[in-house]
Amino acid sequence: MGLKEEFDEHAEKAKTLPESTTNENKLILYGLFKQAIVGDVNTSRPGIFNMRDRAKWDAWKAVEGKSKEEAMGDYITKVKQLLEEASA
Repeated sequence: MGLKEEFDEHAEKAKTLPESTTNENKLILYGLFKQAIVGDVNTSRPGIFNMRDRAKWDAWKAVEGKSKEEAMGDYITKVKQLLEEASA
């Protein structure tokens, strides 16, 4: 299985993470996902009154510079970690 296929598989598995998954972990996954799919941030930072989108943008910006392949690998690793924690 190639990296892209494994990434797609874990993107589906991420949808099954429990509600108890912290926002911090969700934001990490979001940033890695966007970096893997889109690449570096290509939009301006949302305004101060749009806290949710601003947090998501910040999470994406935090991984700026990673290659798409590296972001995919980190995303897969993080999803595996969270699934293991959820089943423990």
